[in-house]
Amino acid sequence: MSVVTLSHVKRAYDRTWAVNDISLTAPEAQVLALLGPSGSGKSTILRLIAGLEAVDVGEIRIGDELVSTPDRTLATEARRVGMVFQDFALFPHLNAGANVAFGLDKLGRAERDATALKWLDRVGLRHRVSAYPHELSGGEQQRVALARALAPAPRAVLLDEPFSGLDPVLRAELRDATLATLMEARTTTVFVTHDAEDALQVADRLAILKAGKLLQEGTPRQAYDRPASVDAAAALGPVNGFSGHAAHGAVATPFGAIAAPHLADGAKADVAVRAEALLLTPGAGARVLSVRPHGAHDVVRIEAQGFVWRALAPARSAFGETVSVEIQPAGAFAFSS
Repeated sequence: MSVVTLSHVKRAYDRTWAVNDISLTAPEAQVLALLGPSGSGKSTILRLIAGLEAVDVGEIRIGDELVSTPDRTLATEARRVGMVFQDFALFPHLNAGANVAFGLDKLGRAERDATALKWLDRVGLRHRVSAYPHELSGGEQQRVALARALAPAPRAVLLDEPFSGLDPVLRAELRDATLATLMEARTTTVFVTHDAEDALQVADRLAILKAGKLLQEGTPRQAYDRPASVDAAAALGPVNGFSGHAAHGAVATPFGAIAAPHLADGAKADVAVRAEALLLTPGAGARVLSVRPHGAHDVVRIEAQGFVWRALAPARSAFGETVSVEIQPAGAFAFSS
């Protein structure tokens, strides 16, 4: 196991920075999640760590070893990192056991087979050792790919959108099983995803990216409770937005005031309010446009002064045509424009 460190890393394609001055650390035996939309640079960072691409600026270290600089890129096979790709990339002509054993060529045949079987057992697939990829479900393929990545005892493992093609129920089950396996193996992990729920559930450290830039890095709780910008707040779930001006330490919105003691009077401000931060009670502050079930909550669309926001209310709450709105401070944020 090793710490993975990126220092002021840049990577450009066609004179455009896909990764622009990124400094990050994946702590030893923990999960660093890279969260962002397509084009944010997260998969490029993974490829740079793996040695599949060279850095244009900056450096990457795995443990104490310098593996990437603009002048030197250590070969992928020499980095001792495991990789799990979005499509799992299993060898179709090899069964599950042989796929896991593939990277264990330095071991004798008996030890190689035993190690592969041990890792299949750890991901709950010992009984599928002889099955070929086309005979495995998507979830089983993902677990075989994880076992293959972990079997050679890598210094770090890189996961690129490993749950993206799975249905929601299976996705949650595999996410929990994968996290349990990584925790048991105490593996340093860099996990790429565009899904906020995956990131929040899996990460020890969370890095939010957009257009090649790092918006925020911290624990999932820090990122959720203290976002650094509107974009960082929105990356972790839908927010209601509003632009206004600060006055007397607050920003007025059609649904109530939001504290902004850090903004000078008259300063332009952008506001982000999480849906769960809107407390709805009988009253006349806003008009109810619709109520839709969303698990243990209802999504309630409300309108005031021509602005429409979404609130989360306890399921089956009895609302009339209008409601009063109270904005809970813990989920409301004001930023300088």
